[in-house]
Formats: sequence, C-alpha cells, structure tokens
Amino acid sequence: MNALIVGGSRGIGAACVRAFTAAGDRAVFTWHSDEGGAKAVCAETHATAVRADAADFAAMSAAVHTAAADMGGRLDALVYNAGVAYYGLLQEMNNADWQRVLDVNLSGAFYACRAALPLMIRQQYGRIVLVSSMWGQTGASCEAAYSAAKAGLIGLGKALAREAGPSGITVNCVAPGAVDTAMMAGFSPADKAALCADIPAGRLGTPEEIARSILFLADEASGYINGQVLGQNGGYVC
Repeated sequence: MNALIVGGSRGIGAACVRAFTAAGDRAVFTWHSDEGGAKAVCAETHATAVRADAADFAAMSAAVHTAAADMGGRLDALVYNAGVAYYGLLQEMNNADWQRVLDVNLSGAFYACRAALPLMIRQQYGRIVLVSSMWGQTGASCEAAYSAAKAGLIGLGKALAREAGPSGITVNCVAPGAVDTAMMAGFSPADKAALCADIPAGRLGTPEEIARSILFLADEASGYINGQVLGQNGGYVC
C-alpha cells in the first residue's frame, strides 16, 4: 500500500507512519512546523517527509502529487490528521483564530481529498481516513471552533463516501477521545487525573491505538466499511 499521512511529525500522525511502515507499506507524510519531529520519524521509519501547510490549497495539492510521484504514481490511502486546537470562550475568540482552526482542521481535508480523488478514481481504488474527534460528535465547551471543524470532517466523510464509493473508494472517520499527545500538554497532572476518572477505561488513549484503527480502515480488506465513524474514547462518549 502507498499511503500519505497529512500531519505525521508527532502524535497520532507519527504513530500512523510507524504503523504503516511496520506493516510493509510505503508512506509519505507532511509536516509544517515540527522539523525535529519530522526528521526523527524519517530516521525511525525511512518514510519520506514533505513540508506543507495543510491550510494552503496549493501546498496541499503539491504535497499529494509529490507523494504519489515518490511512490510510483499510485496513491492507495490518504490519512488526514492535521489539526490545531483553540481553548477559550467563543465570544473571546477573534476571527483569525476561528479561521485558522477551520482552515487546518477542515479546509485542509477538502484540499487533500480534492487533490487525491482524481488519482484514486483513475485507479478505481482508494482509502481515505479522516481524523475527527469525539468533540465533533458531541461538542465541547470552550472548544467551539475545534468542535465545529471536527464535526465538519464527519459530514465531509459521510458525503464523500457516497460520492466516491462507486469508484472503489471508501471514506471513513476515526473520532479519538482524550489521547496522550502534545495537545494534552496544557493539562496539569491533576487535570489529567480528573479526566481519566470520568473515562470508563480509566486512562488516556495512546496514539498507537488510534493508528492501528486507521491502518485497519486503510486496508484493502476493509472495503465494505464506508461512511462510518469509529469512536475511540474509552467509553467517554457512547
């Protein structure tokens, strides 16, 4: 399998690069600001890294075509994992912050899918996995923009599953809950402990757990799973 992971220098994205390459697949991933993380992932996995701002259509389109060319002109799987968060009251959020959250989390997925679809349609095969969030399913106080963008990914995935399904392409979402990544860095140990107390599993998720699900949905054998949302939140959202 030839896979492109958008946002692969750390966290869930880096775990995806490791999972795909460990399975014997070829992987290219994008990064934007974490050059050190990108180099570390490349050294560990021998994957190819492409610098691209997910919020920029031209950069995202170029990254998709560069990745496909690097892997012999074929793109079997696209994983959209790029994301930024904003925590604060909606009335205190400025327009630029709102737009940035939507551009990276949602518009970038549109850009990547738009660039990848002609390749996949020509192949009559493809797997697209969009990384949403449990907050895209339920909404989160003080995370209105993030929740809106992640909910948009679910709508995009369901619509595109119907649109692209006849061409042999599946589109699914994973909706992680609280996962132990850099996005949790702002939480104190006490905050994390309180959060874990509310999660039936009693702990945070790991990037590797999410990556395994993404790898499953990207596999050829998962061809009858389409337009679905796989929640991985330890039972926090049922």
